[in-house]
Amino acid sequence: VQLQASGGGSVQAGGSLRLSCAASDGTLSSYDVGWFRQAPGKMREFVAVITWSGGSTYYADSVKDRFTISRDNGKNTVYLQMNSLKPEDTAVYYCAAPDRTPLVVTIDKAYEYDYWGKGTQVTVSS
Repeated sequence: VQLQASGGGSVQAGGSLRLSCAASDGTLSSYDVGWFRQAPGKMREFVAVITWSGGSTYYADSVKDRFTISRDNGKNTVYLQMNSLKPEDTAVYYCAAPDRTPLVVTIDKAYEYDYWGKGTQVTVSS
C-alpha cells in the first residue's frame, strides 16, 4: 500500500492543523494506520494510531487531549486533527501502516509498521 500524507503547514502556537493520509490503491480501510513524527536531530516518535475499523485509538502522552485521530473508510483516508499546537510539535509527520495489527505493548514502535508515506512538514512558531 502506498501512503501519502498531506495537510502540513506553518501555524502559530495555539493554532490547529488537520493532516490527511490516503492510499493510492484504495486499500487503506484494511489497515491500522499510525502517525509518527520526526523533529530535526531527534528520533522518530509515535503520535497516534487507529485500528482498521476505527474502534480503537492510542495516543502518545505528549499529544493526548490535543490531537485526535480518525478515519473515513469510505474516503480511504485517515485524519490527524491537531489542536493547541506547540512549538515542540514542529516535525515532519508520517503516516504508516502495519501488515498485521501490532500488540498493544508495541503499537507505538516504528518497527511494527511496514508501509510508510512521505512526510508532511508541520512548523509551529511561538
